[in-house]
Amino acid sequence: MTTALAMPDDPDDRPTSFEVRIWKINEIKRQTKTTYQIRWRVGPKTHSDSFATWGLADSRRSDLVAASRRGEAFDVEDGVPVSELRARPKPPPAPVAVRTWLEHARDFADLQWWRVAPKSRASIADALATVTPALLTADPPDVHADVLREALYGWMFRTATRTSDGGAHRPRVEREPPAHLADVLAWLAEHSRPVVDLAEPGVARAALDRIARKLDGRPAAATTVARKRAVFFGALDYAVERRDLAANPLTALKWKPPKTVETVDRRVVCNHRQARALLDAAGRLGDTSRRLVAFFAVAYYAGCRPGEIAGLDRDTVELPADGAPDQWGVLRLATSRPATASGWLDDRKTGNLAPARQLKHRGVGDTRPVPACPPLVVILRQHIADFGFAPDGRLFPGVRGGDLSDSVVGRTWAATRASALTPAQAAGPLARRVYDLRHACLSGWLNAGVPPQQVAEWAGHSVAVLHRVYAKCVDGDDVTARRRIEAMLALEPGT
Repeated sequence: MTTALAMPDDPDDRPTSFEVRIWKINEIKRQTKTTYQIRWRVGPKTHSDSFATWGLADSRRSDLVAASRRGEAFDVEDGVPVSELRARPKPPPAPVAVRTWLEHARDFADLQWWRVAPKSRASIADALATVTPALLTADPPDVHADVLREALYGWMFRTATRTSDGGAHRPRVEREPPAHLADVLAWLAEHSRPVVDLAEPGVARAALDRIARKLDGRPAAATTVARKRAVFFGALDYAVERRDLAANPLTALKWKPPKTVETVDRRVVCNHRQARALLDAAGRLGDTSRRLVAFFAVAYYAGCRPGEIAGLDRDTVELPADGAPDQWGVLRLATSRPATASGWLDDRKTGNLAPARQLKHRGVGDTRPVPACPPLVVILRQHIADFGFAPDGRLFPGVRGGDLSDSVVGRTWAATRASALTPAQAAGPLARRVYDLRHACLSGWLNAGVPPQQVAEWAGHSVAVLHRVYAKCVDGDDVTARRRIEAMLALEPGT
């Protein structure tokens, strides 16, 4: 008989052979018992089997001989006919590991970490830390409740804190969590829902309801809800991409977020007299506050965003020659440095400077010129004379040379408001944030009659956004309307 190794149409794709040789039954006598052995060869491999009686051995040998005479292929490894191999019950499939929401959210945060700015990293972690407690199978015990958010926001979704980038040609290494978070992280891993549970409308709705509330249970701001929902939506899209979900459940869920109000509240807008009082007060509160007078002035007189102000340097600040009165300068904005805590910077980064980014809504390398009015020119000259530029050219470095801290700016501004405003004004919304100085600047330009197209260009957004955001801050139209009504009433008899 000629040898032939064949590969049948078999799920296991195992080698078979038609070369089968079956020998006679051997009687093997031992002191305790006698057994009957059959031996046969399939291709290059010899097989054997033993039976307690002659009849059993002869029956098995007859089956093998019959299969060989039918021309049936034998499995080389097991030595049995292929039909017999296929008739065997298949082993149960190996259990598939259930992917939990916590694992998925962590991977999503890691994926986004290297794609977005440091401030966006913090925003993503904040959204994931908000929604995750709604996707647990049980409420956390009291011993874990107090550190739950720290474990999620400060560790699980903060990639640079949790992992170490070994650099080129070296894998990233997972760090051990702090001792006080180890137990709560283990509890979270054990009680996190599977990702597939989010296909149920009730589970997805509970997550959205959690997004719509603050930690204390009060309704969250509409812009906050929209931002966190966008992150959650992106995480679910990533689950669809990984085939953990068939479709994003939020697309079919009838859930309405709070209405987003983009219009600036005119109560936050200060007038020029109030702005001057605030700048004067900042100059009297100490060295740190004096360093920030020009920072606040750029926000009020040039309408720049805080990150754009932090990005100013000796190459982007163009002032007229010294001694030239009533002349305008130019701030040629080129980069933005939004204040970000160091924990959201790249782990491999040296120093404590956040990377400079392109301007908002603009490409890399694009610039935006903004006029510096004479009062701002005077303040900037004084600032440069008193403090100069940082060694790397920045106009507003931190006290220790790093990034200008957002918390330092916030505390200084709070002290400035308390010093310059009346108690009633300080308790209200007037100029509550440094960003409100930008609102005061842009609304002041519009009220002064500067064309909206020009204001939008200086502000760095579209005319449509300008009209939508500052619609309630433009004075004059209501006065004109009242005068027209008065003129109409004066024409009526008896008035």
